[in-house]
Amino acid sequence: MKQLLLQQINQTVCYLSLIFVILLLIVINTLPLHIPGFVIMAPLLPLIGIHYLSIYQPGLMSLITAFVIGLINDAVSGFPLGISSLIYLFVYIITVSQRYFFYGKSFYIIWYYFCLISACSFVLQCLLISLLLKCSLEIHSLILEFLMTLFLYPIISWILANIQLIFYLKSDQ
Repeated sequence: MKQLLLQQINQTVCYLSLIFVILLLIVINTLPLHIPGFVIMAPLLPLIGIHYLSIYQPGLMSLITAFVIGLINDAVSGFPLGISSLIYLFVYIITVSQRYFFYGKSFYIIWYYFCLISACSFVLQCLLISLLLKCSLEIHSLILEFLMTLFLYPIISWILANIQLIFYLKSDQ
């Protein structure tokens, strides 16, 4: 009984810490870092977290969680409400439907898949923002934002994997 309670507490803390990292990524995205051109090409860091949890912890990431994280991202970043939610739901649904394919696959295959799904996400986001705001977005800033997101994927997925590993090692003891 006591062991079961400790496992449930461990799972809850793991869940909250992984969600906290995604919320921290939202804050990092919106911090004024005073890097020339960074606002124009800020990467979609929460997208990496949504993708990672959809593959490795689908029980922790749900449709509701992805939707709420999207709403928080929109509120903090100034996007029209619902755009990030739609993007994150798109990524979640596509990734969860394909996650069995990724079992036993190398990191590079998963990274390549993230490249494909994030490219679709960026195009969808660009179209939604252009339609809602009735303006066109600069394609070079979108490409730079996409490339920065791709290059940061290994770092952020490593952080999320280590957080997850810490809690699983604690639950084995």
